Amino acid sequence: MTLNGRRVVLGVSGGIAAYKSCILARRLTESGAAVDVVLTAAATEFVRPLTFEALTRRPVLSSLWERGRALSHVELARDAELIVLAPATANLLARAAQGIADDLLTAILLAAEVPVVAAPGMNDAMFAHPATQANLTTLRERGWLIVGPAVGALAEGPSDRPGRMAEPEAILVQAERLLRAAGSALRDRHVVVTAGPTREQLDPVRVITNPSSGRMGYRLAEAAYARGARVTLIAGPTTLEPPVGPDLVRITSTAELCAALEQSLPQADVLLMAAAPADFRPAERSDAKRPRADGPLTLSLEPTPDVLERTAAARRPGSVVVGFALEVGSGLTRAREKLDQKRLDLVVLNRVDEPGSGFEVDTNRITLITRDGHEESELMTKRAAAEVILDRVERLL
Repeated sequence: MTLNGRRVVLGVSGGIAAYKSCILARRLTESGAAVDVVLTAAATEFVRPLTFEALTRRPVLSSLWERGRALSHVELARDAELIVLAPATANLLARAAQGIADDLLTAILLAAEVPVVAAPGMNDAMFAHPATQANLTTLRERGWLIVGPAVGALAEGPSDRPGRMAEPEAILVQAERLLRAAGSALRDRHVVVTAGPTREQLDPVRVITNPSSGRMGYRLAEAAYARGARVTLIAGPTTLEPPVGPDLVRITSTAELCAALEQSLPQADVLLMAAAPADFRPAERSDAKRPRADGPLTLSLEPTPDVLERTAAARRPGSVVVGFALEVGSGLTRAREKLDQKRLDLVVLNRVDEPGSGFEVDTNRITLITRDGHEESELMTKRAAAEVILDRVERLL
C-alpha cells in the first residue's frame, strides 16, 4: 500500500472500539499518509490524545475552543483528501445526519467536501434501532461509504447481530481505494486474477500439485481493488486469508480453473494469470487408495488443458492478458516464446532460483516482457511487484 503524502482526517468518537483506531492510525501513517486525528470529548475517555500523537507524529485535536486554533475545522476540512470515522458511534452518526456541528469533528464533517468512510461501532441493539438505520440511509445517500459493522463479540459479551466495528485492515482497504481510484485507468474496470496451485487427484487422498502459495495473485488482486477495479479472484488451494474487496471463486483442479475463466473472461477488461496450474494429471484416477505395501507405483500422466491458450478465443476485444512464466536460469527466450505463442500482451518472468523469489516467499524479482522489449526489477515485496505490473497494465489499456 502506498499513500505517500495523502492527507487523511481520522475522526474517533466515544466507543470502546476506539482502541482499534490506534491500529488504524498506525497503519495509515506507515502507508505514508499524513494523518490528523480528531477526538471527540467522549473518545478521550477511552484513549488519550498522546497515544495518537505518538503513532502519527502529528498534533491531535479535540476541541473547537483551543487558543490559536479557531479555524482548525475549516483548515482540516479544506486540506483533507479523505475523512475516516472509526468508530462511528450512534451519537456521531445521528449528529452528522442532522447536520449538527457542536464539536470539532462534526464541524469538520459539515465543512468538508471530500469522501467520508464511516465504520460504525456500537451495541447491536443500538445499531438495529430504526433511528440509527434511518441515519445511515441518509448518510449513504450523501455519498458516505459505510464499512461494517461486523458480527462478533461486543464489550458486553457475545452477539450474533451486527454492531462490532470492522477490523482496521478492512477499513484501511476501503480508504486506500477511495484515495487511489480517482486517478487510475483501472477504475470501474473488471479485472480477473488467478492465483495459487491446482491439484489433480490421483486417488481419494493423493494429489499432483506444486508449491505455489498464491501470494503473487493475492497481492495483484489487492492492488487492483485499491485502484478502483471490480476484481474477481479465482484461487486454487491456499492457506492465505481472502483479501478484502475482491470476489473470491474457489477452484481445485485445472479443469475447474478453465471453467471459471470461461465464465469470467467475456466481461473482463484485464486477465492476470498468476496461478500455477498443474501441467499433468493422472490418465486414470483410482477410486481407492493404493497401499504402499503393494510395491512400486507406476503412473501414466496426461497433459492438463492449456489454460492460457484457451483464453485467446474467450477474451474480450481490447482487453489486456498477462501471463506469468516461472523459470530456472534466464528463461527470457522461453518467456518471449510464451508471449507470442499465447498471444499475450505482457509476460511476467519470475526466476525460481533467484534468492528471495519464487514460491512461498513474500518477495520477488521480476522481468516484464512485451513485444517492445523487457524491463528487469530489483528485489521487492510482492505487493510492490503487483503495483509495478499494474502500472504497465494501465499503460497497455
